[in-house]
Amino acid sequence: MKFVTYENPIGEIKVGVLSGNQIIDLDYSDMKDFLTEGGIFKVENKPLENYKVYKIHQIKLKAPVTNPSKIVCLGLNYIDHAKELKMSIPDEPIIFLKPPTAVIGPEEPIVCPKVSTRVDYEVELGIIISERTKKVSKLEAKEFIAGFTVFNDVTARDLQQKDIQWTRAKSFDTFAPVGPSLVSKSEINSSNLELQLRVNNQVKQKSNTKNMIFSIEYLVEFISNIMTLEPGDIIATGTPPGVGPFKPGDIIEAEIEKIGILRNPVISER
Repeated sequence: MKFVTYENPIGEIKVGVLSGNQIIDLDYSDMKDFLTEGGIFKVENKPLENYKVYKIHQIKLKAPVTNPSKIVCLGLNYIDHAKELKMSIPDEPIIFLKPPTAVIGPEEPIVCPKVSTRVDYEVELGIIISERTKKVSKLEAKEFIAGFTVFNDVTARDLQQKDIQWTRAKSFDTFAPVGPSLVSKSEINSSNLELQLRVNNQVKQKSNTKNMIFSIEYLVEFISNIMTLEPGDIIATGTPPGVGPFKPGDIIEAEIEKIGILRNPVISER
């Protein structure tokens, strides 16, 4: 199933199921609460009857999780990307954080800050955590995954190179587009998904998650042995080759097979 957070016609933020061109309202106002209460399991195991239904054109999709406690990102996790950069395969995952304030959803604009002269796209598979997770093994990891989404790790590349460390370059507001949905883990094989990114309909990145250096399960193990993961937290699993710049006026489409297209226009900071 595809689960979404959306704004209904009267401005309320709700959680629902995306089914074709319809949204089935689940009577939750926060995805984290829905996950904490085992909502995915409950919904997948009962018929969706007597729920309010909206047409897709009546609502506005938001990021599946609008307020994660944290976003944990991978710096280098594709074999083909490492080859492109002529870098050695890392022995351990290279991780960094993005703030929750960077999150935006589908169709919301990415804002290019005035202080940067180059802002890049990076399509990534996003893991969404289902429950409080600490020190789990990779054999247990799937139990703590709610599902998967599309993530765009927007980066001010010139500031990243200038600062050496990555916090400023990765943390501007709007630098974490997420969506359009959370696809439950029961419906997806995360180790074999085609992903690509287009700028103005031109393909710039194209790969498959089978090219990942570290598996989904190992990443959950590695990260949860460093920090406690909370329901709704996002792990962005690294980007394939082809990263590059975009500019105001561009349309960015990050797409992952069986999840959907995350589309965002680009504007200048005012």
